[in-house]
Amino acid sequence: MNKVYVYDGTFLGLLTLIRYLLSNKIKPYNIVTSEFQENLFLEVINLHLKISNNISDIFYQIFDKVTMKRVYYVFLSQEENKEIIIYYYLLNYLKYGYSLSGMRNLKCVSKVLEINKRVGNEAHKLKGFVRFKELKKGILYAEINPDNDVLEIISRHFKKRLKNEYWVIKDVGRNMVSIYDKKDFYLVLGENVKITEDLSAKEIEFSKMWQDFYKTVAISERRNEKCRRNFMPKKYWPYLLEVRDEL
Repeated sequence: MNKVYVYDGTFLGLLTLIRYLLSNKIKPYNIVTSEFQENLFLEVINLHLKISNNISDIFYQIFDKVTMKRVYYVFLSQEENKEIIIYYYLLNYLKYGYSLSGMRNLKCVSKVLEINKRVGNEAHKLKGFVRFKELKKGILYAEINPDNDVLEIISRHFKKRLKNEYWVIKDVGRNMVSIYDKKDFYLVLGENVKITEDLSAKEIEFSKMWQDFYKTVAISERRNEKCRRNFMPKKYWPYLLEVRDEL
């Protein structure tokens, strides 16, 4: 029970390791990335498993889409020990099937549902809080800094919402960039992308107009800062054109 298994940090890498563990009926103490700090009381095992090209298809044949979406959302979260939570959720699914989602008395189930709500809520908020600005070359550019790794989730939303535009969304905290070319989006490391944030003349004009409009429609007598921060948390303000100056 003191064995800790290492994976490469990717979702497919995690699925590959979990498949190996389930197939061999191994219950690990924990599952970690290579950045894990070793200690004398744990046995660290790195199997260096080769990721199969069809590993996702294999899991979708065993687990339903809702279950796979849930474990993926857990993977995208900043939850500590999220990998072992995913492992035990899938292990229990093999025993109880689809009815597992109703067994909130199981710690892995309650935790998975809690994390899913948290990740889903943040992704939903960002769909409304993302502020694009038009660069000189006509590309729309936006920055976010979410708690959870929701860049892919919101990119799928804007792929449909802004399907006829070229756009780029940067996750500042993780230094990841999503680039859309009017066909599909691609997630790449920020260090591999050079972005010149020169605004177009139209963007400068509309930005000023939007800020003036936001200030004009506000009713000072009905100002409620607590309510405002509840609907628009301050962590989003640096990337919201209308309120960032208030910081």
